Amino acid sequence: MKRNEHIGSSFDDFLREEGLLAEAEATAVKRVIAYQIEKEMAARNLSKSDLASRMQTSRSSLHRLLDPENASVTLLTLESVALALGKKLKVQLA
Repeated sequence: MKRNEHIGSSFDDFLREEGLLAEAEATAVKRVIAYQIEKEMAARNLSKSDLASRMQTSRSSLHRLLDPENASVTLLTLESVALALGKKLKVQLA
């Protein structure tokens, strides 16, 4: 009988072994950020057009930022949206 080498290991261990951990974590972080931005927009009654204008960017750029599946985002974009929402960006390694 073939033994399953992943029994007893964590899902993070599995993702790490498959080379997928960084991508999975980036996607999870991006989903949280997109959710936080949308929550702030709702609290301030801001439309996507309003926020894009405050950020001095296009509505399509803001749409990419809010897309939870698109993990590609720059620190400059995050800083811009934070300022537009009256927030401060905090990035840390844990």
